[in-house]
Amino acid sequence: MTDYITIAIPKGRILHDSVALFKKIGIECDELLGDTRKLIFENPAQKMRYMIVRATDVPTYVEYGSADLGIVGKDTLLEQEKDLYEPLDLKFGYCRLMVAEPAELSRTDDPASWSNIRIATKYPNITEKYFGSKGIQVEIIKLYGSIELAPLVGLSERIVDLVSTGETLRQNGLVEVETIAEITTRLIVNRASLKTKHPRISEIIEGLEKHV
Repeated sequence: MTDYITIAIPKGRILHDSVALFKKIGIECDELLGDTRKLIFENPAQKMRYMIVRATDVPTYVEYGSADLGIVGKDTLLEQEKDLYEPLDLKFGYCRLMVAEPAELSRTDDPASWSNIRIATKYPNITEKYFGSKGIQVEIIKLYGSIELAPLVGLSERIVDLVSTGETLRQNGLVEVETIAEITTRLIVNRASLKTKHPRISEIIEGLEKHV
């Protein structure tokens, strides 16, 4: 399989957008969208292989060379800080990484006066770095889902989470306070693969670049 290009892609919206984008440069991988539990797909004619993995695992598969390329959100890259080459912003999957708090608190709250706060988040590394750069001491509570629940039950005063439309925040009585980063989907490359498979990987990168 050394002459194959292996791509790690997460399920969900990113998968659909990725398949559509690859089709524009002649890479056919519609099979990935089928109703199946398969995790590895191969296209011998094009010498391509695809791995369906959790979004948070994409950088690990790429860093260790199990995949040559990966497609993943910038939020995951910022949180994990893996040793990867990140050549291309694919410009889809846009959202914002935000600090949010209860609307009632925000009426009297002044972020400029924060000195010691408690935050619930899936992104402890990003959160610690962000508030550390502002000289704010932060106690971080790591959660894996339903971050919006934390302020409602007194687990934390505020949260750091991804926001797309903001509807989930509104339905839970939360408001956006500060933007930490704007997030889009990125193409990542294993550093060794970029050298050993340079012609093919460069062709893919240059092809995608024309369509984003």
